[in-house]
Order: sequence, then C-alpha cells, then structure tokens
Amino acid sequence: MYSTASYLPDPVQNREFYADVAVKRALAWVVDVLVVAAFLVPVVVFTAFIGLFFLAPLYLVLSFMYRTITIANGSATWGMRLMSIELRDAAGARLNLGQAFLHTLGYALSLSFMPVQLASVIFMCATERGQGVTDMALGTVMINRRG
Repeated sequence: MYSTASYLPDPVQNREFYADVAVKRALAWVVDVLVVAAFLVPVVVFTAFIGLFFLAPLYLVLSFMYRTITIANGSATWGMRLMSIELRDAAGARLNLGQAFLHTLGYALSLSFMPVQLASVIFMCATERGQGVTDMALGTVMINRRG
C-alpha cells in the first residue's frame, strides 16, 4: 500500500489518493482567498475604514494566520476541507504547528516570486505526487482525505 521510500501512499499503486488533487487544490485556494477576504471586512469596518489604506498588509497577515492555524488544527485549510484534501508530512502524519508555519511561510515566499510560483503550479500538475516547491522542500504532500 505504501512505497518503501516513505509512509505516504504510493502514487502508482494508490492513485485514488492523488486523483484530481491539483484541481481540488486550485478550488480550495479560491475558497481560502474568499474566506480571508471575508475576514477583512469586519477589520476594515472596525477601523473606521482606515484599514483600507493597509489592505494588502492586512490581507497578508490574516492569510498567514488563517493558513497556519487551520493547517495546524486539521492539516487543511477550510477550503481544503471543503474539497476533501489534506496535507501530510513524509511520515504520513498530519502537520503540527511548526510544520504548518513552515508550509505557510513557503507558500507566502513562493507567492512573492513569480518564477517559483509558476514552477510550483507546473510541479503540482506534472509530478506523480502533485507536490509544489514548498511541498518538495518540506517533504509534504496533498492527498485526498482518508476515509
């Protein structure tokens, strides 16, 4: 059931774990962007609309916190949960707070550099485990949620 290289499901023998994950990951990203944007509304209103001047930094901070906390608490953001996918580390376990922080940091850094983001998307679509650059660096993988 699992490859000898790790405790993760083998992408050849257990294709169901990786089926449509790239598409689900993209849809989860859209949901997560909308969730973070919804979190911004009360912040902007509460600050008497002064928050509009700091919209980009506020979005970055809220997004970082949202992603780190939700991944640490269930190995998936709300968007990922909606799409029935989750992150697993190289041992096949759910991500802890430290791993969630590092994964979110890698995600944020990859968004900061267009070539890295483009490479990440290509790797997610082209590699057998569908890992992005951050996933490859940390040894994490996105899989369909187990039963």
